[in-house]
Amino acid sequence: MLSKAQIKYIQSLQHKKYRQKSGQFMAEGDKIVPELLQEGVPVKEVYATSAWIATHSALLDRTADVKVTEVDENVLKQLSALTTPNQAIALLDIPASPAIAPGSLKGTISLAVETIQDPGNLGTIIRIADWFGIRRIICSPDCVDAYNPKTIQATMGSIARVSILESDISTLIKEAGVPSYAATLHGRDITEFSKLEEGIILIGNESRGLSEGVIAASTHKITIPRLGGAESLNAGVAAGIICGRLLI
Repeated sequence: MLSKAQIKYIQSLQHKKYRQKSGQFMAEGDKIVPELLQEGVPVKEVYATSAWIATHSALLDRTADVKVTEVDENVLKQLSALTTPNQAIALLDIPASPAIAPGSLKGTISLAVETIQDPGNLGTIIRIADWFGIRRIICSPDCVDAYNPKTIQATMGSIARVSILESDISTLIKEAGVPSYAATLHGRDITEFSKLEEGIILIGNESRGLSEGVIAASTHKITIPRLGGAESLNAGVAAGIICGRLLI
């Protein structure tokens, strides 16, 4: 059984200020929790139903250092940030976000996002990065928190394989020493580019796009050719299309 204090603490991790204060975040989901354990992410504790524990007994035996607490569905409902709770919740430490060293982005592809506000969008972009083998996402300080429970849920486990860093994006692209590709409505058609070997792909806010300063500082302005009448694309959709065209 969990005490009221334990329940209150886990519930508090739904809020950014308490995640920052404690240095921990929660991940929930019948797919996400096993994936975090399989990837060797340092999970601190797991709270799960007896059925979930029985189903994943072999995995839990291999990760015996992780504390597992059996709880019933009513308790999980209290702990959950979701309308329909899953059968397992994990607590993890928030990874350190080191400064980006000069030259460290050379020879790699990174995604940088500016002022993304929707946690689902950021989670989707993290999942897209994982799909295309991008191991680093750089968020501007005013992005939604990458460890928001809704963001973590939207990553579908990809948070285990993608590092989240924070930086002022204008400063980053000026100092990175690699090409930068700013997604805009009036850039160069992405179908005219060859496969990228290194650089930073820049995705902006859902409604306003990238700031003028970031666009001006970028080395390339790119756009997805529009064939229909839609005014714009969702940030996650745009990131997926751009990565699919420039990285394959």
